[in-house]
Amino acid sequence: MLKKALGKRCPRKAVILCGGKGTRLRPITNEIPKPLIPVHGKALIEHLLDLFKKYDVKEVFLSVGYKKEKIMEHFGNGDRFGVKIQYIDESEDSPLGTAGPLKKARHLLDETFIVTNGDELKDINLEEMFDIHKSNKAKITIALTTVPDPSSYGVAELSGSRILRFIEKPPKDKTPSNLINSGLYIVEPEAIDLIPEGFAMLEKDVFPIVAYNGGLFGYPFSGQWFDSGNMERYEKALNEWKGIKKE
Repeated sequence: MLKKALGKRCPRKAVILCGGKGTRLRPITNEIPKPLIPVHGKALIEHLLDLFKKYDVKEVFLSVGYKKEKIMEHFGNGDRFGVKIQYIDESEDSPLGTAGPLKKARHLLDETFIVTNGDELKDINLEEMFDIHKSNKAKITIALTTVPDPSSYGVAELSGSRILRFIEKPPKDKTPSNLINSGLYIVEPEAIDLIPEGFAMLEKDVFPIVAYNGGLFGYPFSGQWFDSGNMERYEKALNEWKGIKKE
């Protein structure tokens, strides 16, 4: 009862990266931005909002660029989705990458927060992940998922739970593990100070520095994960995604 009254132990703020053009999902994304593509009767990132609501995340920031007006019209201030939604506005002609939006919103991200890609479906125990993040005294914790063939992804090389580096798209016989970056992170606000101005990527500009300093950790999880980055993967998600598991 006490735990229920106190709510979930989890970051209260989250950023969803929604600025990409989704070129590999054309012609669908000629008309609608990738975060709004339908999955089981609702927009893809509504499933991410379901995940956040499950763990009492209260404030969600959508980083928007391509067809941002459609995203903003659909989600508004978040009232009808049960969360408070604000927007990090990227220029469609000058995207900010996966890290630049965090730099732009530094004044809003003043406590531990979550970042997730907006083109993936995932069911992660965020409360457990946050506990591990805190116990490791991590600067950034990356949710890691297992795939049968990791050679198309960034593969984690670990020492215990500490991430040493990611190896991008290694040959099948040279993968250090089957654990890949699932595109969801718990981040301490001081990590934002490592991000350069303008276009920047977490994967290239931030993670290597944090790993070098010993502050990058992994959280392997066994829940569902689907990448909708191309038509084949999107169709797989449509066929197999079961939705966010209820408690």
